[in-house]
Amino acid sequence: MKSRVLWIVALLILAAAAGWWYWVEAKPTVSVSTVTRGTAAEIVYATGVVEPAHWAKVTTVVAGRIVESCNCEGQDIRKGDLLFRLDDTEMRARADEIRARLELAEKELARTSDLYERGVHTRERYDQAFTEVAKLRASLAALESQAIDLEIKAPLDGQVLRLEGDVGEVAILGDGLAWVGQPKPLLVIAEVNEEDVPRVAIGQQALLKADAFPGQALPAVVSSITPMGDPELKTYRVRLSLPATTPLLINMTVDVNIIIRTLEDAILAPAPALINGALQVVTDEGRIERRPVETGVAGAVMVQIVKGATPGERVVSPALDDLMNGHRVRVQSETEPMAP
Repeated sequence: MKSRVLWIVALLILAAAAGWWYWVEAKPTVSVSTVTRGTAAEIVYATGVVEPAHWAKVTTVVAGRIVESCNCEGQDIRKGDLLFRLDDTEMRARADEIRARLELAEKELARTSDLYERGVHTRERYDQAFTEVAKLRASLAALESQAIDLEIKAPLDGQVLRLEGDVGEVAILGDGLAWVGQPKPLLVIAEVNEEDVPRVAIGQQALLKADAFPGQALPAVVSSITPMGDPELKTYRVRLSLPATTPLLINMTVDVNIIIRTLEDAILAPAPALINGALQVVTDEGRIERRPVETGVAGAVMVQIVKGATPGERVVSPALDDLMNGHRVRVQSETEPMAP
């Protein structure tokens, strides 16, 4: 019995030693980055879409089949130039019918007027003939006004940025048939969360990132903030002006980084290296030292370290939940410090 107890104790000691070796000596592989000095930036983040500063969406106010198109996408155009013409066959037939009825009604009015003056017809008969002529004239005028709506024209000078309708298709009420505007200047329409918008002000600088231009931070400036937010999305519309040299194109989506304030010569660590208010510092001996830190200006990429770390120290980035003090690690890769 005694030997069995000793055997169990030995097994427990071996298991504890194996566990200690696994947690401290197993050397999990980590990626590290270096704590550095640089400019700390407090950022408000949003997403946005590139739009012309002056443009219009062209729709139709009547449904109808397209029978003519300018085929002028990408071309300069003047206000009032024809973009599309809708089928007017039915409307012309109705107009011809009304004109024929009007011609007869006018002849009847002339005859009735003559007879009324000679006392043959009553005033009531004359009024009936006059009313019929007036009604037909009003109907013809309304039809001719509707015929104007069958010609869809450019609402402003500019360039035809995009055409959607084509000959043979049916134009539906509310659908965009064309977009007309000035290709320059451009701006970004960003949606900023309501909790962030009080920190945004006109004139603040911003950096934009677009999938079309990887690795580039494109400049912009806050130009206006809508005074009324969206109660459902809980966002406010912020407009950012773009320089004339921007490579961005209309309708590109961008990540917007509005710079609220900056701090020069700050100690910076990668934001993913922080875990529960601490950094996982890799010592010269290749062991983990959990270091509680005090942070300041925080961005999504870099965070200011006010206290607890010094430039040149290597930290696990991204941090790992299961690393403990004294744990040995193997460095797989070391990333360069990034801009804040």
